[in-house]
Amino acid sequence: MTSRAPNSARALLGALAALGLSLGMIMTGGTSAEAATWPTASGSQAVTATIKLSGTKDYGMLRLYGSGDLGTGGQSESQDPILDLAAGTVLKNVIIGAPAADGIHCEGSCTLQNVWWEDVGEDAATFRGSSSSNVYTVSGGGAKEASDKVFQFNGAGTLNVSNFAVQNFGKLVRSCGNCSTQYKRTINLNTIEATYKGSALVGINTNYGDSATLKNITIVGDSSKKIVPCQKYIGNNTGAEPPKNGSGPDGTYCKYSSSDITYK
Repeated sequence: MTSRAPNSARALLGALAALGLSLGMIMTGGTSAEAATWPTASGSQAVTATIKLSGTKDYGMLRLYGSGDLGTGGQSESQDPILDLAAGTVLKNVIIGAPAADGIHCEGSCTLQNVWWEDVGEDAATFRGSSSSNVYTVSGGGAKEASDKVFQFNGAGTLNVSNFAVQNFGKLVRSCGNCSTQYKRTINLNTIEATYKGSALVGINTNYGDSATLKNITIVGDSSKKIVPCQKYIGNNTGAEPPKNGSGPDGTYCKYSSSDITYK
């Protein structure tokens, strides 16, 4: 007789599958995690001009990739995104393939659920909008091969990233260091699997009152601990390169303790 998991266990597995996660990505006491399972696309679609979205859009694990003007695959700061999300948009179950252009733009509060980037272009996602009440949520998913930033936080408000996997990256999240208009930004990272190599999980501007809270972080393959969990900068609005301003937990700007980070 074949045994079956209890209803509660089957429900949990179903919920994880909906987020593109496996049980290995759920940490027990913040001490263990396994490599994320990267999804297989249900199909592929070329995108030659930015797709504008509002409301709720579920792509059913379709792969979108840039073509034509969106197909350069470079690092130009002036690229258009594959997807442009109006404030309040919920985007689900999509893979951004290569070329990825400037990924996804959120023009205000947004939710990215189970979104995967196979080869990050300029940035995976850029969060915009001037209201301090904006909340940007990234739940599930992952990103690979980001030569610079994964998430660019240009707007105001709070960015929450959870149950997310990142491999071969520059910074997972960067609060814009030299935007012409600057804001106080709040960043929360919870249950993150970062696989070396990378330079920092988060970069924040102390002079604008930014803060970053890190919980349940697992860093894989970084035996020399080169990835900086929280890098502080002195930001500006002139376009100049911002200088670093220390790193590590301080209870005010970088909020975490050594027990919040596990190295494997």
